[in-house]
Amino acid sequence: MDHMNLAAVSLFAVCWLFYQPLLKLLSRKGGAINTDLTVIRAAWMRNMARRENRFMDGQLLAQALNSSSFFASSNLLLIAGAAGALFGGDATFRHVSSLEAVHTSRPLFEAQLSLVVITLARGLLDFIWAIRQMNYTIAAIGSTPVGLDDAAHHRFGDIAARLLNPALSSFNAGVRGYYFALAAAAWIFGPITFMVATVGAVSLLLWRQRRSPAAHAIADLRAALEAYNTTQPARGGDPGAPE
Repeated sequence: MDHMNLAAVSLFAVCWLFYQPLLKLLSRKGGAINTDLTVIRAAWMRNMARRENRFMDGQLLAQALNSSSFFASSNLLLIAGAAGALFGGDATFRHVSSLEAVHTSRPLFEAQLSLVVITLARGLLDFIWAIRQMNYTIAAIGSTPVGLDDAAHHRFGDIAARLLNPALSSFNAGVRGYYFALAAAAWIFGPITFMVATVGAVSLLLWRQRRSPAAHAIADLRAALEAYNTTQPARGGDPGAPE
């Protein structure tokens, strides 16, 4: 592997492994979807603990669980396809190398496909962990007593939020894996294309987290919830840790 390919792989590894810590650092005081949603989900779980009829909460969580299951199944199919191409032998390499835009050797081609498989596999593990944590959250919702006073419903709501926030954080990490898998797949077209795709994926993720219309709306919702809470009697409870 030459220096350009090593540089491209190094850039990808840094962006892939350190994107989440970088996002936390940039969003320490809010301003990113993932960080703001921790506060919003905590408010949801506190409202859940106050309600006697929690059918709506169960339905909302079921939708998130179904989405995680769908993405996990799709991810597994993609891993199977990429792994099948990786172990397809000379036939797969000949078909790919026949494309004019592709300039690669057999060992490099195997490394390129291996990176795609590894990226997808990490995303699959994130989806699986998200599903497990959502099931824990369902148990927490089902076990929350009804008719609680303010202090108690805050306590039970905060505990449920401590399960729900990591669950959906894992789901977000799994979805983010698709962006990096696409960037990894661009390596087959050369190291320059690989680096451009990696920077493009990170830039798109950061824009959607901090500058998209959805990010502004969620930031406004968090601000509205916090403003509302300041007008209420002081209560205990942590609004939730950043993802």
